[in-house]
Amino acid sequence: MTDVRIAPSILSANFAALGAEVNAVLDAGADWIHFDVMDNHYVPNLTVGPMVCKSLRDSGVKGFLDVHLMITPVDALAQSFIEAGADLISFHPTATGNIEETIAMIKSSGTKVGLALNPDEDVSLIEPYISSLDLVLMMSVFPGFGGQKFIPEVLDNVKLVRSMIDASGNDIKLEIDGGINQDTIGQAYAAGADTFVAGSAIFNTSDYKETITQLRASLST
Repeated sequence: MTDVRIAPSILSANFAALGAEVNAVLDAGADWIHFDVMDNHYVPNLTVGPMVCKSLRDSGVKGFLDVHLMITPVDALAQSFIEAGADLISFHPTATGNIEETIAMIKSSGTKVGLALNPDEDVSLIEPYISSLDLVLMMSVFPGFGGQKFIPEVLDNVKLVRSMIDASGNDIKLEIDGGINQDTIGQAYAAGADTFVAGSAIFNTSDYKETITQLRASLST
């Protein structure tokens, strides 16, 4: 797989200068910008809402905005993020009452849609919906906080989902989020992931371009 994406998570960015931070990582070679949206209910943290997404768009940010909803209920806030300028919205199957309806609602707006799985969830949760998806997001930490350690056991599920995607014949991205850095990105890539969320591994460094270049170089090691 040569088609890969690096998606810095704004959860680790400097929110006092968020627009500048987002433009800096895009200029440094990032492909997507990742939003970790938490509601302090479905997961134990409270982060950003659609106003942040809209503010970035209004300030002129043109990059691909990849929104991961860790909330319940899903539909109303998903619609708000669509209106705010999100390009892709992922949600958890257990967070909505009707997975098919939520997928259809997001896709009807022209926004791409993904399903997300936690480290302890079985891939069978997403299998019935795979043909409707643009992305599968595999969490390699338990959602809630940035800077956690990568859970290597998740790689077995990454391999299973890669097989599902390949068998579908569809263009479905396989994203991984949690503990991704220069030491772990190669393992995730070898297992079949093609889109890599990295927060502190990028934003906690002094040279975003060098860091993103090093992450890409680590894909082959």
